[in-house]
Amino acid sequence: MAELNITAFNFESEVLRSDKPVLVDFFANWCGPCKMLAPVLHEIAGEYGGTLKVGKVNVDEQRELAMRFQVSSIPMLVLFKNGKPIAKSVGLRPKSEITAMVEDAV
Repeated sequence: MAELNITAFNFESEVLRSDKPVLVDFFANWCGPCKMLAPVLHEIAGEYGGTLKVGKVNVDEQRELAMRFQVSSIPMLVLFKNGKPIAKSVGLRPKSEITAMVEDAV
């Protein structure tokens, strides 16, 4: 399953009203660590395809969402369950840490 492109327009339907937990990656195209994290998130999206959604928010294009979630450093991952943020991770993290965060929600 591919990652979803999350925007202010679809945030409510894809994240807040999702029947599955959603891992949201706040990133920017110019961010080196974000580029390093992208393939890891793609793997996680494939491995958890039936039980988890993975979405990406481009902070340069979606400033309103970035401000709403007080994104001060990227990459920043926020895990949502039942429409509420339940976990957060800032900076480049190993896949094992991200997977452990996800395992608590699925």
